[in-house]
Amino acid sequence: MSLTRRDFARTSAMTGAGVVLAGSVGALASAPNALASTETDIEGADDVTAHGHYGVGYGPLIPDPDGILALPAGFRYRIVTYTGRTRLESGEFTPSHHDGTSAFDGPRGATLLVNNHELKGPRANWTYPVPLIGGLVYDPAAAGGCTVVEVRREHVAQWVGIAGTSTNCAGGTTPWNTWLTCEETEDKAGQNGMTKDHGYVFEVDPTDRRSNRDPEPVKALGRYAHEAVVVDPRRGHLYLTEDASGPSGLLYRWTPPEGFRHGRGRLRTLAADAGALAALRCFDSGGRFVDDLSRATRTGTVYGVDWVEVPDRDAREVSVRKQFTEGEVSRARKLEGMWWGDGGAYIVSSFARAESPVQHDGQVWFYDPRRRTLTLKVLLGVNPDPSAEGGFDGPDNITVSPYGGLVVAEDGDGIQHLFGATDSGRTYPIARNELNIGTEQEPEYSEFTGVTFSPDGGTLFANIQEPGVMLAITGPWKRQRRG
Repeated sequence: MSLTRRDFARTSAMTGAGVVLAGSVGALASAPNALASTETDIEGADDVTAHGHYGVGYGPLIPDPDGILALPAGFRYRIVTYTGRTRLESGEFTPSHHDGTSAFDGPRGATLLVNNHELKGPRANWTYPVPLIGGLVYDPAAAGGCTVVEVRREHVAQWVGIAGTSTNCAGGTTPWNTWLTCEETEDKAGQNGMTKDHGYVFEVDPTDRRSNRDPEPVKALGRYAHEAVVVDPRRGHLYLTEDASGPSGLLYRWTPPEGFRHGRGRLRTLAADAGALAALRCFDSGGRFVDDLSRATRTGTVYGVDWVEVPDRDAREVSVRKQFTEGEVSRARKLEGMWWGDGGAYIVSSFARAESPVQHDGQVWFYDPRRRTLTLKVLLGVNPDPSAEGGFDGPDNITVSPYGGLVVAEDGDGIQHLFGATDSGRTYPIARNELNIGTEQEPEYSEFTGVTFSPDGGTLFANIQEPGVMLAITGPWKRQRRG
């Protein structure tokens, strides 16, 4: 059932000023660049005297003598995998360019992690591609894929979950405990060295290796530059982001066909045209169409949502996002990470520049499927100096924290952080990447990716994408006050 503009306008008038806050995170910023001012980012400063707030975050970040990860006092990290150093059980080195990751309960108290490797194009372009393990290969020309990592106390094992895919980016977890890995590319067979079409979603089972054999794409979810995906466990819908430009990408919803029941391996049994794939269309409290999500300049902004069916989801002639005329759908630049929590989907737009009506350095939205509303939760104004400590820009992968609020992986310019945001909007640093992949004169720090908590909430896993390092962070986690 579609929410009409008239219905939304009437509902907004009843709530007063059209603000409907959904989910537990609330409005995580009150003004542009609010999240660029952290609560405890001054090294050596006292949490209370420096900012006048008690109990927000974990204190200042302490430089790492090993030059990998700065953390607050009392926290520590462990290197789980490291490209070119650690090895798979088949003997090859860990593939590079770690990206989207999720954690699952494994056997005998182990934690299993499925780790995307964002490797685009032919294998010859990469020193450490995902190995082509027999029976697990989609396209032997492609370099990307997923590895599965088993962590049990001090023991770590790694193996290939899927190979021969391309540009595996954020992905997402299913309620039946599998991983959906997303290809952020539109390469067809014959393009960029590929022998098969790419731009699909594949399912990877971390606990049953046999189910990953003979991988097939879930074509019903469309072929485009996929970024992330979440599953509505109640309604069965899948929501998917597209990281693309010229024009900017779209947010999609896939509705399963009547009678379909989700479960392990069932998505791959669907016909290519099964269900309905539709793109986001927003309107404001006055019933006016919203062409671009960057037009929201205040947190608490709420848009009503409709969905417009995709004409050709496999994009045989025209890219999916280009099949819509002006005024049909709502776009956003750099639609990136997603996470399901609080009864809805948290959705990241990393930044907006000249291609967008309004510039910003990051948004986080919350889609409430029950109310059919999209609410702006986080807004980062343009960071004037990304090379200076104290500001955040370019949110990417995201997770809902078991300790309240959000944890965000930064993929901006300059310094890169993991940072948290409390329910009331106060922000705090959790980690800073100190692994310099540039030079002493011109330092460069790769983005953080794959932020996810272990099933018991005791360990925060995160990746440094280049060269490819998976880290396990432990410490005195605590429930974050509203501040």
